Amino acid sequence: QVVESCVAAAGYSVGEFAALVFAGALGFAEALYAVKVRAEAMQRASEAVPSGMLSVIGRREANYKFACVEARKHCESLGIENPVCEISNYLFPDSRVIAGHLQALEFLQKNAQKYYFMRTKMLPVSGAFHTRLMESAVEPLAEVLKSMDIQKPLLCVYSNVDGKKYMHPKHIQKLLVKQVVSPVLWEQTMHSVYERKQGTEFPYTYEVGPGKQLGAILKKCNLKAWKQYNHVDALEDEE
Repeated sequence: QVVESCVAAAGYSVGEFAALVFAGALGFAEALYAVKVRAEAMQRASEAVPSGMLSVIGRREANYKFACVEARKHCESLGIENPVCEISNYLFPDSRVIAGHLQALEFLQKNAQKYYFMRTKMLPVSGAFHTRLMESAVEPLAEVLKSMDIQKPLLCVYSNVDGKKYMHPKHIQKLLVKQVVSPVLWEQTMHSVYERKQGTEFPYTYEVGPGKQLGAILKKCNLKAWKQYNHVDALEDEE
């Protein structure tokens, strides 16, 4: 009943493929193959440059973009050409993930107080995903998506790239490629999905898969919407 009455879907980063399969835009087997190609290409891009991702919770006055500019200048002073340090994920108000060269992230951790960062934590990942350091992964994914039979989604699916609804198959193809090198606008997506006229009830929300991180983010973005949130562990049935 929930599946049949579903009105919208969104997936975080690689989860966007799951959302599009659910909405009938991508076939399951084809999407799985595209995810494999994407993962392998991103892994190769990661191995080319020592890079990573830093989760940051900041005070209200934190200026993430200014902090990234200073971290890039620091990298240049170390002789790194074209250093990368940018926001790669907008999670919820006052929380961002910054990705780029490891030296830039180390600089931000050392100078956290100066930028009003209350908490910083390196993420256990091998590269700076959703930044231009993933440029070499764009072409392999674009090639696979070109060969796929992409349909118009049966329900609204929201893109990580701009937080808006996918319009048609070509649009899906274009934005899934762009997503590899663009920040995940998850906070903005949450606002788009749950935009309601005053007094309108919020829909039920289901997080499908391991962990409840997206539920925790929803709570920070929209408490009223979160009150209708449920978690579905994808492994429960098998057990």
